[in-house]
Amino acid sequence: MATRAHNFFAGPAILPVPVIEAAKEAAYDFAGLGMSILEISHRSKEFDAVVQKAQADALEIMGLSADDYAVLFLGGGASTQFAMVPMNFLRGKAEYVNTGEWATKAIKEAKMLGETIVTASSEDANFNYIPKNIVFSGDADYVHYTSNNTIYGTEFKGTPEVGNVPLVCDMSSDMLSRELDYSKYSLIYAGAQKNLGPAGVTLVVVKKAWVEEKAKGDIPTMLRYKTHVSKESMFNTPPVFPIFVVGKTLEWIKSEGGLGVIQQRNEMKAALLYDIFDAHADFFTATVPNKEDRSLMNVTFRLPSEDLETKFIAEAKALKMFGLKGHRSVGGCRASIYNACPVESVEALARFMEKFMAENK
Repeated sequence: MATRAHNFFAGPAILPVPVIEAAKEAAYDFAGLGMSILEISHRSKEFDAVVQKAQADALEIMGLSADDYAVLFLGGGASTQFAMVPMNFLRGKAEYVNTGEWATKAIKEAKMLGETIVTASSEDANFNYIPKNIVFSGDADYVHYTSNNTIYGTEFKGTPEVGNVPLVCDMSSDMLSRELDYSKYSLIYAGAQKNLGPAGVTLVVVKKAWVEEKAKGDIPTMLRYKTHVSKESMFNTPPVFPIFVVGKTLEWIKSEGGLGVIQQRNEMKAALLYDIFDAHADFFTATVPNKEDRSLMNVTFRLPSEDLETKFIAEAKALKMFGLKGHRSVGGCRASIYNACPVESVEALARFMEKFMAENK
């Protein structure tokens, strides 16, 4: 295989090499059938086995029971979940925490469907911190938050305390990047293209009892969680190839040693970059000042001038380091170092940063 580039794109993003190799093989000849996985029926026993294993692996990795939780593979991206959650569960009021652009969009969708309260927000400082000591009302239909914010580089390090209120989380950019008590959640959703697989499928993990007892039935069929839970994600033709790749990524997480090992590696990678910022704050400025709020997935930073940032990104690209330009809405630089990003890539970036600083300070 040709030498791999250093991939720091925020999404679609880097995948583990064994997953890419498995996808390449399956795209030509899947399960010895002499047909591509792109060509076979989604009702075939061979593909049914792919879905069932992916669902079982997801639950195993998260420490959840198939008796209590359903794993769904849906289309429409996390953006469709912004509407599906309130369509199904918002009857009285819902509480949201606003920590960035994607949370803002989720709030906008919910407001069209019912009373939506923004209980806490970091908008006052351009979303450069995570709100602390949030006090929820205790009587909402659900509480929603976004665990990791790709644009602003912030991340909840713990799980908000919401009492007995159902907790919903958009984990699109840090799903399965660390150990958590996933049983605290009634619903988790994640667009796959950041930390789980390719664009085209959204992973939803939902508490079955919540769907059975509280989900509405008077909404369009394809937007009902009940539809997809009852048919185990096979009500209509699912995104077959992306599901296969997500399944292989879940297998890879298990083969690496599970979330404990993954988290330790992610913390080490992030420290390689954040330590440079803290040691050389006069040149590399972390956009998230509070260390406890800094994302392990999306490392955001600024240089002394936009001209230097442009030069930094261009010279990095010449060294096959791609995806370091910050989101267009905030500028600056960003290194997305998801699960599949090798330690070697982050080490190479750290060395380049030290060299660039020495030559341009």
